[in-house]
Amino acid sequence: MLIKKFEDIRSWQISRELVREVYSISSKGALAKDFGLKDQMRRAAGSIMHNIAEGFGSGSRPEFIRFLRYAQRSATELMSQLYIALDQAYITQDQFEQLRKLAEDAHATIGGFIKHLQTKKPTG
Repeated sequence: MLIKKFEDIRSWQISRELVREVYSISSKGALAKDFGLKDQMRRAAGSIMHNIAEGFGSGSRPEFIRFLRYAQRSATELMSQLYIALDQAYITQDQFEQLRKLAEDAHATIGGFIKHLQTKKPTG
C-alpha cells in the first residue's frame, strides 16, 4: 500500500485508537482526579501519534525514522505509566491489559515500519 498521508500509516491508526481509549479511561474515576498521572498518560499517548505525523512531514527518511523512534519511546513511557495506574487501582486489570496491548501493538508496528524504511531503497 502506498502511503500518501500520515493517516494511512497503520501505527498512527493504532495510536489514534490508543489515544481515544486513554482519554476515555482517564476521564473517569480516581484516575480523573490524579491530574499529574492523567496528564502524563494523555501526553505520552498523544506523543505517539504526533511524532509519527511530524516525522512523516519531515521530508527525509532519516528524520522520519528519528521521529518514529521518539514515538516508540512514548509508547514505552505509556506502558510504564499504566503500571502506576494499575498499582493505584485507578484502572482494572482488564483495562490495563487492553491499553498495554494497544501500546505494544503501536510500538511493534512502528518498529516494523522503521525496518521497512531502513531496508527500502529510496525512490527518485
